[in-house]
Amino acid sequence: MTALATAPTWTPPLDSSELADVLAKIRQWVPYDGDALLDDVGAVLDDVVPREEELEDHAQRLRGHLMQLVDIAVAQEADQSDPEADRLIRQARDVRAQELPGDHMKAVGHLRRMAWSVNELLERLAALRCVKETA
Repeated sequence: MTALATAPTWTPPLDSSELADVLAKIRQWVPYDGDALLDDVGAVLDDVVPREEELEDHAQRLRGHLMQLVDIAVAQEADQSDPEADRLIRQARDVRAQELPGDHMKAVGHLRRMAWSVNELLERLAALRCVKETA
């Protein structure tokens, strides 16, 4: 008589709480939208100064774009291979972390710095082929 070989028991790679964390992150994920990014940058850099009641909304969208571009850059290891990308990533993190000033014109200046950071990082990532160029 030969002994039957027993297959090793399968153990899931994640427990239920870890799976719940992964699911929460998937639900929060927003796909990259280069057109929306350029629309938001253009709205802030336009000759028409954004109204005071629009400032926080613009700031939130630009912070989101900065965070998304930084995440893309880090995932593609652009900061490791390109010194300019590394500089732009650090700049993006810095400007994103700053509070929106209470004074209207200072807040507009801050928004424009964020928009330039978004634009410069986008251009660098496109040159490195981490993202597709947008028109």
